[in-house]
Amino acid sequence: MNLEIRSLGLDGVLEILPKRIGDERGFFSETWSAQQFAEAGIVLDFVQDNHSYSAVRGVLRGLHYQLPPYAQDKLVRVVKGTILDVVVDIRQGSPSFGRWVAVEISARQWNQLLVPKGFAHGFVTLEPDTEVVYKVSNYYSPTHDRSIRFDDPDIGIAWTLPAAEFLLSDKDRSAPLLREAEVFNFAKEGGDP
Repeated sequence: MNLEIRSLGLDGVLEILPKRIGDERGFFSETWSAQQFAEAGIVLDFVQDNHSYSAVRGVLRGLHYQLPPYAQDKLVRVVKGTILDVVVDIRQGSPSFGRWVAVEISARQWNQLLVPKGFAHGFVTLEPDTEVVYKVSNYYSPTHDRSIRFDDPDIGIAWTLPAAEFLLSDKDRSAPLLREAEVFNFAKEGGDP
């Protein structure tokens, strides 16, 4: 198998390290293979690729998610620069509801993050000129799009950079706290979002 997979302690949130084959010309890597992921027990049907560019360090995007039936799985990677990527369990009734994990993702490390449905996702850029690409398993739906505040004290995310350095959109700055947000019902869905 050309993948190394590490669990990050939240149900289904995985760090994935695709193999790189290199020589004096550079390298080649399969960053997504439905067959290889299925052999590892990860079956997803991605429908869209997204690409974000952040010109400066401290750009914070998130915490974002979409409600059913437009909930999205995401496979996130960095092709230039470095981010601190954060995932929060927003499945009401889940044993880990409100818990978060963070992992540094970079072009140097060549790692990826799998974010399942039922989790809010965000990142902050740790260096300028950072480019993030990610696959999603459902299309963007403005009426199902939701956000949670990046600095919600009940979640308590340690973002690495001081909040004074963050550059946010108006949408992200005014997002509701988790306790005020519309989230997934873990019990109703039998554990699935």
